[in-house]
Amino acid sequence: MVPITPETRPAARQGLAVGFATGLYGLSFGALAVAAGLNVWQAVALSALLFSGGSQFALIGVLASGGSGGAAVAASTLLGLRNGFYGVQMARVLRPRGVTRAVAAQLTIDESTAVALAQAEPVQQRVGFWATGWSVYVFWNAMTLAGALLGNALGDPKAWGLDAAASGAFIALLWPRLASRAARRIAVGAAAVALLATPWVPPGVPILLAALVALLAGARPDWVAGREAAARQEPRP
Repeated sequence: MVPITPETRPAARQGLAVGFATGLYGLSFGALAVAAGLNVWQAVALSALLFSGGSQFALIGVLASGGSGGAAVAASTLLGLRNGFYGVQMARVLRPRGVTRAVAAQLTIDESTAVALAQAEPVQQRVGFWATGWSVYVFWNAMTLAGALLGNALGDPKAWGLDAAASGAFIALLWPRLASRAARRIAVGAAAVALLATPWVPPGVPILLAALVALLAGARPDWVAGREAAARQEPRP
């Protein structure tokens, strides 16, 4: 474990702040997981083991809409692939060994990677990663348990509008990542594909198709950036 020093304390504080803010979304996940048909402990176990907000919301969103388990797992897996790319980058920073390697893999998510890479020095990057990863894990899963207990006590989720809240919570998680024009174009394109496919394919498949579009477009960021540059250079009439 990296010691906390005056030089690394700001990175630790940033990680704790991000962890607390992100963890609050766990409350909605717990309630929505129960609304999708999971019991309290299934929701908690799913959150602790999968531990990737976008993938978790995608999985319960597909299940809540009547999609198959295979479609739910496929959509969740596609959205979670990005964590593998983060892991390649973070392995060079953390250089984990043994059990630490498995723990680091579990804690490699959007927030821990972003806070780590925002630091200037390697030791600050390591503190930022571990502080963010652990704080998100603890707050997120604690709030998931609270949300699942609350959702279980509320009864019929449709009476409270929780059956439609999964999409809202997913967009709330996604919104801060749509900072660039390229990201917004990819999101709009993926959403359009999902909307067009909805009347024609089984529940869950539209989310799968949208995830595929985002994955393919995200793998070609140079193509998206080139299209934007070409659009900016077009002469105005």
